[in-house]
Amino acid sequence: MRLTRDAGLLLIVDLQAGLMPVVDGGEQALREAGWLAGVAEALGVPVWLTEQYPAGLGGSDPRLLEALGAHRRWEKVHFDAHAEPAFAEALAASGRRQVVLCGAEAHICVLQTGLGLLAAGYEVAWLSEAAVSRRADEAALARRRLEAAGGQAVSADMVAYEWLERCDEARFKDIHRRFLKGRAPRPLRFF
Repeated sequence: MRLTRDAGLLLIVDLQAGLMPVVDGGEQALREAGWLAGVAEALGVPVWLTEQYPAGLGGSDPRLLEALGAHRRWEKVHFDAHAEPAFAEALAASGRRQVVLCGAEAHICVLQTGLGLLAAGYEVAWLSEAAVSRRADEAALARRRLEAAGGQAVSADMVAYEWLERCDEARFKDIHRRFLKGRAPRPLRFF
């Protein structure tokens, strides 16, 4: 699968204030999801986020919301966001067939959403440095399971450059200046 901005959508699953203090790698997940959301917005790629039962877990982490520009928010009670009828209908209507997926918890809502999307015929990319759980081993197991089902592991940089495609247009220069130039290296989680 080659990711394209015309087919793509960034889906940030349940990076909620009530979860972040107990999630392993939560700070990095917030940074990477927020960074890629900025690139997505600059390229016209839709950014959607979900919140699992926000009355109990709180809304999306304020640091994430601060980093986001235009986005669409979905409340859900199913662990699989695609099992929510309104979400599934809106995604189908969007015409977007590639979903870059990240969030918490990787082994519950992110995994089940990924499996649901794959079963519905979507291409799914697992954003490795921003799919996190309370325990890193559970996030690793979830990633392996999604890959076995047909999803692909990617990094935020991979996604950004695939969406960009080329370096000889003004859009690249603007995005490079705003998001890519001087981007500090960060550890990748190779599970």
